[in-house]
Amino acid sequence: MVRLLPLLALAAAALSAPLQARETVTVVVVEEWVASGSARFVPADLAVERRAIASYGPFRVLDGQRAALVDVTDSASPAQFAAMLRDYPALATLEMVECPGTEDDRANLDLGRMIRAAGIATHVPAGGSVRSGAVELFLAGADRRIDDGAEFAVHSWIDEDGREARDFAPGAAIHAPYIAYYREMGMDEAAARAFYAMTNSVGFADARWLRAEEMRRWLAPQTAGPDTAAPAPQPAAPRIAYLDLGAALP
Repeated sequence: MVRLLPLLALAAAALSAPLQARETVTVVVVEEWVASGSARFVPADLAVERRAIASYGPFRVLDGQRAALVDVTDSASPAQFAAMLRDYPALATLEMVECPGTEDDRANLDLGRMIRAAGIATHVPAGGSVRSGAVELFLAGADRRIDDGAEFAVHSWIDEDGREARDFAPGAAIHAPYIAYYREMGMDEAAARAFYAMTNSVGFADARWLRAEEMRRWLAPQTAGPDTAAPAPQPAAPRIAYLDLGAALP
């Protein structure tokens, strides 16, 4: 299962979101996109790299209790996360700073379950950007906090044959792993299905942007917990689930 935004698709996504210029965690990069006649300037947190005391793939350890996520996750990320917890067992918060998503959906959901099992909180600071598959990781937090000025983006997945979520019947088994995951993260059945529908409300070549207050509405306590979630089939051949804003630049 794929949430791939190729260069042309990213250009289309760029036209659907606000104007923004941002510094990455390693170099200064200007990234611009336009929508609704509005404009924003959001700098990335270069201080993350300066303050980091250790690195594990896309994770940066900031101190004994805090780590940051600053890049795309992939098939190696669960093992990197486990190694980080082994070396820093008191970590309690994952700061989500610059989070484009994942290159492996299955590994990404496994990583989310590891975050929840470890009791780690997720926090998106002002200027933090959580996109595509990284939204699943945010939901994994044992406690989830969003500062004003944070942003989120979602879009549909697409499979190897070019079919998107909307091309399958609502009850198709291909949807089940995501709905089950949201159930595990504390949503009841109705909320899980509504959230999944929202993430697929725009095509894979587009992006739906959510402000901090919009995302907070999805975090209200739900009636069902992980013990009520039904087992779900694994998605076939998951590959890419990320929204790389830099790739849309000329």
